[in-house]
Amino acid sequence: MEKKRYKDFVAEVLPEVEEIFPWDLADELKSASRPPLLLDIRCPHEFNAARIRGSINVPRGILEMACEWGYEETEPELAAAEALRIIVICRSGNRSVLAAHTLMQMGYRNPVSLKTGLRGWNDFEQPLEDATGRRLSLEEADDYFLPRLRPAQLGPAAGT
Repeated sequence: MEKKRYKDFVAEVLPEVEEIFPWDLADELKSASRPPLLLDIRCPHEFNAARIRGSINVPRGILEMACEWGYEETEPELAAAEALRIIVICRSGNRSVLAAHTLMQMGYRNPVSLKTGLRGWNDFEQPLEDATGRRLSLEEADDYFLPRLRPAQLGPAAGT
């Protein structure tokens, strides 16, 4: 069996997942009579640092349990949203593709991935807030999205 990488998993399911661009989501949020459920699947520390107002946080690692009734991880708003439009959000639009695909497999009818993720949302100069509800300045948001890889995270070939 050939080894798969993270990007391989994303590429494999991407053709099955609907995506929405940040500017289209911004328009939808302004004009929709019933706004979509904004589902941020990043880790809690990421969600606390920067998020779209009104989004809920269900980390991808507990997504399947959060979608179903009867678990300590159940997120009632999500478990009851099978028929609703759900915009799945992550940092760059890759994890959200995987999570939207999972939702589809679980019977959710309209999950959509935010193409380019919060990074693209910020590039389109749309508002982000922190855990206190304070709106982040563009500079703060830009700083949040800077890559911060430690040397060990670059892999053995990077040191040569």
